Amino acid sequence: MKVLLNKMRTLYIIMFGGFLSIAAISCSNDIYNDSDFVAGDTFTDSNIRLILIDTLTVSTSTMKFDSITTSESSRILNGKYTDTVFGTITASSYMQFLPETYTIDIEAEFDSLVMVLGYDSYYYNDTLQTNTVHIKKINENLKPVSDDYFYNTSNIGYDEDDLGFLEYRPRPLAGDSLTIKLIDEFGTDVFDQLQEKNIVNSDEYRDYFKGIAILPDETDNGSIIGFSKSSENTYMRLYYSTDTADESVQEYIDIQIDATTTPIPFFNRITADDPITPLQSLTDSKVNLPSEDSYNQSYIESGVGVAMRVQFPSITSLYDIPGSGTILDGVLKIKPVAGTYDDHLKLRDTLAVYVVDQNNDLIETLSSSSYAILNREDQEFNEIYYEISLSYYLEELQLKDRDIDDALILLPVDYNSSVDRFIMSGNGNGENETILELTYGIYDED
Repeated sequence: MKVLLNKMRTLYIIMFGGFLSIAAISCSNDIYNDSDFVAGDTFTDSNIRLILIDTLTVSTSTMKFDSITTSESSRILNGKYTDTVFGTITASSYMQFLPETYTIDIEAEFDSLVMVLGYDSYYYNDTLQTNTVHIKKINENLKPVSDDYFYNTSNIGYDEDDLGFLEYRPRPLAGDSLTIKLIDEFGTDVFDQLQEKNIVNSDEYRDYFKGIAILPDETDNGSIIGFSKSSENTYMRLYYSTDTADESVQEYIDIQIDATTTPIPFFNRITADDPITPLQSLTDSKVNLPSEDSYNQSYIESGVGVAMRVQFPSITSLYDIPGSGTILDGVLKIKPVAGTYDDHLKLRDTLAVYVVDQNNDLIETLSSSSYAILNREDQEFNEIYYEISLSYYLEELQLKDRDIDDALILLPVDYNSSVDRFIMSGNGNGENETILELTYGIYDED
């Protein structure tokens, strides 16, 4: 495909030998996206043209991973809400607990057992609505089926009866924690097992109590809240009293999240049911949904693994420009669709950029410091966009040092611990389309 030059601007620079350095502003200090260019002798002994190109074809689409690992999630997620594009988003958590000690005085008497869930400050969507927490008892061993990981699609069985239940108004920033009283029947049984020394170690406790599931209510439509996995903030607390000669002294034992690491007895289950029709076509990770088949938009939904996919199929057409040349700078600009984000459905300041192959298998992170950075300079005019510096990556594609079928995908950095969603302008939708701005230097050898 020929490079379209109708919108290109050209600068001519005549050099008479010596040293030339061209510097452009970049959002990254990483060497892979460093725009500082030092020309060699062939370049500096030539007539140089700097061409600014913003019409090179960018192919945008949406893909979805079959599943993503959530056993290594940084937080507990619980909640549910209905989105007009992505459908009903539901997050629930499954985890194992172990007591900090297995000894209770024989004279002690049971008081109560509570579940404490400490906020970790993450939330998504409308926290003014009422949320629900159901605590259920897991009835299967919390072990992965085929490897050492649980995924957002994993399933574990649990008893239908609640161990505890709470309706609440989330306060993830101003609040400290939720306290949910668990039923006395369960609390008494845990107490008796420990006091009577029927359980004296972690293996015996795991056999007795396989863990809990934390679920939203089926009727919830509010927000998804993050809770801490730290043993200081989230735990079950078993209260009991011991009589002395003068008074009754209350004591407690904390039953904490199991810190085992291989495998990790924890995961978040995150699902998106009944999304818009185009997204329903993403039945396999190898399927790409072109933007032109989805309202000229591309989509991102962390937690369920929906990602915007970007390719540069005509990058090698730069060779059609007469003379030898090199890419000096390349910036990709992607606009979130106006009206699809607000104070509840927030935009992140950064998105991670990953490289996938033609089968959408994840190859690598673009670099340790390359992100899609949200530019808000013209926010009052609703002109905001994500920008990514790509000069090194594009040069590799042009020189065929990288497979031309490789693509970039965009996801939040903590995509396995969040449910953030984004609707991005794709290609083919006029002035709001995703564009690539290139600075291309051309020289003619003597």
